[in-house]
Amino acid sequence: MRFFNTLTRQKDEFIPIKEGEVKIYACGPTVYNYIHIGNARPLCVFDVLRRYLEWRGYKVTFVQNFTDIDDKLIKKANEEGITVPEVAERYIKEFWTDAKGLNVREASVHPRATENIDEIQRIISDLVDKGYAYPAGGDVYFRSKKFKEYGKLSHQPLEDLEAGARIETGDIKEDPMDFCLWKGAKEGEPFWESPWGKGRPGWHIECSAMAGRYLGKTIDIHCGGLDLIFPHHENEIAQSECANGCEFAHYWLHNGFINVDNHKMSKSLNNFFTVRDVANAYGYEPIRYLMISSQYRGPINYSVDIIEQGKNALERLYTCRDNIDFALKNAKEGGEIPAFIEQRKQEFITAMDDDLNTADALAAIFSLVREINTVIADGAGKDTLTACADMFDELTGVLGLVYNRKTDDLDKEIEELIEKRTKARKEKDFKTADEIRDKLKDMGIILEDTPQGVKWTRA
Repeated sequence: MRFFNTLTRQKDEFIPIKEGEVKIYACGPTVYNYIHIGNARPLCVFDVLRRYLEWRGYKVTFVQNFTDIDDKLIKKANEEGITVPEVAERYIKEFWTDAKGLNVREASVHPRATENIDEIQRIISDLVDKGYAYPAGGDVYFRSKKFKEYGKLSHQPLEDLEAGARIETGDIKEDPMDFCLWKGAKEGEPFWESPWGKGRPGWHIECSAMAGRYLGKTIDIHCGGLDLIFPHHENEIAQSECANGCEFAHYWLHNGFINVDNHKMSKSLNNFFTVRDVANAYGYEPIRYLMISSQYRGPINYSVDIIEQGKNALERLYTCRDNIDFALKNAKEGGEIPAFIEQRKQEFITAMDDDLNTADALAAIFSLVREINTVIADGAGKDTLTACADMFDELTGVLGLVYNRKTDDLDKEIEELIEKRTKARKEKDFKTADEIRDKLKDMGIILEDTPQGVKWTRA
């Protein structure tokens, strides 16, 4: 298993710190608004990473945080005349609506920044004591140049990073490259007492504190979007390694950006979409499909046509799975396990082992679908069909797809009506049979009479 490691700029063989266990930290949302489709990509991609590692037999501890104190939350609270905690609670709830809609599993832990103030202050105190940080005017700053490896993740020389830095008039930092660990409180802002006065944590220090608290000083995988490489992840490395005296994370995985109709997503271009907007129009599963339909490191393009293509692809998957169930009802006992089942499984593993190549993994699944459809048409026995169903469920489950197959009371009602219609046809009561067909049609159920029996689908 190999992953492209942003730190080394190459595909590295994955060797966990502890055999059989993997510790992952994924940067979560700042909860001041609904998540947008750009946020959905790391959510879905790294959910697949976790699922795949677990499927391969690893015990995974997956931590994803909520940033619940930040300038954006404060601004939102002031605009709406409510408190920052009220803003956070509202949008954490909305996050879960979208995450569950996308079939993203809950992390092992979802820590919040405000629940980790003591740990944040402890790390800052250690950095101050070691000379890596300094108080200034109620703030505390990290001395970036004191960490000799600063820039190792973004692979930019310090002078290039410095050229891009800006220093405002009256800035109290020793150097433009220094970044804030603790912000002194302004009038009307939430604050916590600290050795440096009333204030709140800077953004970068939150993740170092939460990763360290829940996963330990060194973790296996740290992941997030490309936009987080600098300065967020670069700063996490600097403060964590200076505080702890050891490597922060062995593997750094970053997903690519999302474009909208081949343009960068931007509110100014009026092409900015929330997950909720898109889900209301097309459903959640086509969004998840889009997010994993390409290799995660490259950019992907969102458009109506592409979402529609995803819906069509999903329909092929659902149809195949429904066809298996239908065939099983009337299949004869026995049947061999087809060789293609193991072949497609190995193709899937080969793709996923190669830097989580979900595009090729999906290709293996669609090859499986074609072969399953063929054996169904050939009248496969129950053992054959059961093996096909099991492998289909296994592989689509790793990608988190085909998760809306539900048998509910409506399904039972439909089956009962179909049985009544079948009985009516046998008794040549065609009037009743036609009335039942029309009733089912009004319910959005389309019937198809086949040699194996009556098959129904939702319109």
